[in-house]
This record gives sequence, C-alpha cells and structure tokens, in this order.
Amino acid sequence: IRRIRFLEAMDVSILSGRRSTVPHGLFGGEAGQSGRNQVVRADGQVESLGGRATTTVSPGDTLVVETPGGGGYGLTKPE
Repeated sequence: IRRIRFLEAMDVSILSGRRSTVPHGLFGGEAGQSGRNQVVRADGQVESLGGRATTTVSPGDTLVVETPGGGGYGLTKPE
C-alpha cells in the first residue's frame, strides 16, 4: 500500500492493472486479490479510482494505491 499526500493542488493520473480482474493462480493455486486506487480527500471523503484515471487533488488529499497480490502456486503438476 502506497500513500501519497499532496501539499499543492495538481492534476494526477494513474495507469495500473489488475483492478477489475484478479491475478490467476497457477497449477491449482488460488487467484490473488485485485488492487485498488483511491483518493482520500482532506475532509475524509473517499473517491474510488479505476485502473486508468485522472483527477484533481487539493492540498491535504491523499492518493492510496493498493498493489494487487500475485496468484498462488498449487501443488498439482501440469499434465
């Protein structure tokens, strides 16, 4: 999880993957969790962002980027 707090107003863009689909597991391993992008406004309001988004932030706003986890590796050998 990365949190970036802004000290000045600016436009912010993010380009990230695995926000709507999860990372697949391999050889019977379970899927990983999807990631998430949010802006937490200085007043506490939370704005969800997709994997590709642009928004304007103000001083005191925080961008929160949660990187997705990888899929698991199972014990089943491929045939």
